[in-house]
Amino acid sequence: MAEDVAACEVAHSDAPVETGDRTLVAVFASPVSRYLLRYGRDLGYRTLLVEPDPQRAAQVGDTGADVVGKVTGIGGDTDVIVTDHHRPELGPMLRDVLAHQVRWVGVLGNPRHPAPHVAALRELGVEDDAIGEVHRPIGLNIGSRRPPEIAIAALAGLLADRNGRPGGFEF
Repeated sequence: MAEDVAACEVAHSDAPVETGDRTLVAVFASPVSRYLLRYGRDLGYRTLLVEPDPQRAAQVGDTGADVVGKVTGIGGDTDVIVTDHHRPELGPMLRDVLAHQVRWVGVLGNPRHPAPHVAALRELGVEDDAIGEVHRPIGLNIGSRRPPEIAIAALAGLLADRNGRPGGFEF
């Protein structure tokens, strides 16, 4: 009963949501990363954009995220989403992410198309066990087509995973 009261208080904004020290990293500036970072901040994440190209980083706009050119300063409280699987830096960026102990890592992409991160990581000598830690597709299967919808689906999937839930409408 006390748990129900606490949940109700949170839903009505009467109690703070415990967020801890979570970090959300969006790798590569993209329309989706803009929404991931903005919404992630609203969800209590410390947000970080990793973008090696300063001009592309500037195109994301003001999301409140820290912006860095390479993967650094991440750990076990970190969820990483690679938002562009067509970039030539895909392999090196993912290799650098996998060198850290992150909570979760995934790459956006259509499950009906080959996963380019697998070949990119193999070319760099990354072990298959490490490659297997990269999730693809990611997020809840809600038919997302536009950047804000894709960001919501991805973040909802992360929240479900973090909370030990399957996602969707099964309770």
